[in-house]
Amino acid sequence: MKYNYSPEWTRKAREIAVLLEMSHIPAERISVIESRGSKTRRTIARIHGLPKVMKLGMQQDKAFYTIELITELFSKQPEQEKIKTLIHELLHIPENFGGGFRHHKPYVNHTTVNRAYERLINQVSQK
Repeated sequence: MKYNYSPEWTRKAREIAVLLEMSHIPAERISVIESRGSKTRRTIARIHGLPKVMKLGMQQDKAFYTIELITELFSKQPEQEKIKTLIHELLHIPENFGGGFRHHKPYVNHTTVNRAYERLINQVSQK
């Protein structure tokens, strides 16, 4: 596997979090990387948190989340689906921003992602 930091997708993910008023997510505490060489056939993206043991070892007290985009699958998506994928991963970040994750049911599913996407489109069109 090869990983590369993506300033473009990091900027977009941070912008989405702000526009969707995900105030529990400090924009500077999320980033996006692109990976190549994954054997996965279904996973388009995944989110990683910094575990407590790593925070302690690094003498950090704040959580950090990284969204990994599986380039081989993510890049084939239409732009709308790419944005929905970022929204999906952001929805996994819990209100306490503590390093853990929200489960798919009931927080992260097609309905919640589509609702958030519609709110995002409305926010962008109002600007």
